[in-house]
Amino acid sequence: MVQLSSCQAKELHFPSLSQAERKPLSWVRTSIPAQGKFCLPFSLRHAKMLVVGAGEWWHADVEEVVKQGNNLGLPPNMSDAHTINGKPGPLFPCSEKHTFAMEVESGKTYLLRIINAALNDELFFAVANHTLTVVEIDAVYTKPFTTQAILIAPGQTTNVLVNANQKADRYFMAVRPFIDVPLAIDNKTATAILQYKGIPNTVLPKLPILPSPNNSAFALSYNKKLKSLNTPNFPANVPLKVDRNLFFTIGLGMNPCLTCVNGTRLTASLNNISFVMPEIGLLQAHYFDTKEVFRTDFPDKPPTAFNYTGVPLTANLGTLKGTRLSKIAFNSTVELVLQDTNLLTVESHPFHLHGYNFFVVGTGIGNFDPAKDPSKYNLVDPPERNTVGVPTGGWTAIRFTANNPGVWFFHCHLELHTGWGLKTAFVVEDGPGPDQTILPPPKDLPQC
Repeated sequence: MVQLSSCQAKELHFPSLSQAERKPLSWVRTSIPAQGKFCLPFSLRHAKMLVVGAGEWWHADVEEVVKQGNNLGLPPNMSDAHTINGKPGPLFPCSEKHTFAMEVESGKTYLLRIINAALNDELFFAVANHTLTVVEIDAVYTKPFTTQAILIAPGQTTNVLVNANQKADRYFMAVRPFIDVPLAIDNKTATAILQYKGIPNTVLPKLPILPSPNNSAFALSYNKKLKSLNTPNFPANVPLKVDRNLFFTIGLGMNPCLTCVNGTRLTASLNNISFVMPEIGLLQAHYFDTKEVFRTDFPDKPPTAFNYTGVPLTANLGTLKGTRLSKIAFNSTVELVLQDTNLLTVESHPFHLHGYNFFVVGTGIGNFDPAKDPSKYNLVDPPERNTVGVPTGGWTAIRFTANNPGVWFFHCHLELHTGWGLKTAFVVEDGPGPDQTILPPPKDLPQC
């Protein structure tokens, strides 16, 4: 637990830096220690910080679980438990020692840094009898708002303030999945304990009221509340003019597989292309101009337009395979609309972009309408983040300025789907300046 004040020395994770501050750190992903003190845009008087990591656990070797699923052409076995800071809590048939507990003092405020480290599940999180004040998402400050629960997708982070202002007692913190389509998932609830100082361990904790697992209305309402600060100290530099418009459809599919169950293997695609991982690193191939590793002809839109979110499509589900990337001119502004489809089934998909933050300027249910929906965009204070959930049977529009040269993966953060090929990468060209080009590889870069 870390003591905090309103102005503090702070280590910023890479995505929290403004685009202008970024150097093209293409060969490594790291945290950059920022010098001096940074004043926080919210009150943290007498506050302490605690990391709360939500995850999944298998009673098996996870790599073997994935390998078995791939060999069968089916999804791998679901996890056996969810966890909070590595422990499932007393709702599982484990002993009390497998429960994470956090001691708090009455009258103090606590900053919880919540991380969804689960592989395949979006999660609700709540603390019994306590209101959460959301102040930061994906290392970017937000306009504070209060809520009884949050929704957090794999790869996302959310910082909330919790005031220890309730009756001194023991209270459960809990996570459980959000899934609004009839798919088989691990729907178990993991718990940890928020325990007021001086309360004995024998007191039974109170459970929070979490949204129902299929509560789409809560999910949409919660995400709509997320907004950038857009203040002089923390501006929202939303691109207003767009140089490049991209439209990517998200789809599931089936490709032939002679050794798989039913003779097919489940797959996933963007614009009907299932990404194939190369044997040589993409950045290495780009820097050294190695030929025949990847192509830069990923299509800006799907090959065929259709009623993306209409009745489920269960025929002609084959996808193209390839290592195809999208080339982006340096410093160009990009708008990317991500459209869910009903190929096999609609589903919520959290998408993550390496190397950049982006602004989530719009979202909706159904098919994106390029004639009407852009007029509803939030171009004033949209949330800025690096991972966004595309709603089930809906779309999300993001904007960013491509001023960080290199090769940057863009993928679904459901590990199952990214393993099936639901990803691509952007090749952002070098700029004209000496600090606008890819750095050479470090001398100790391991040789594979």
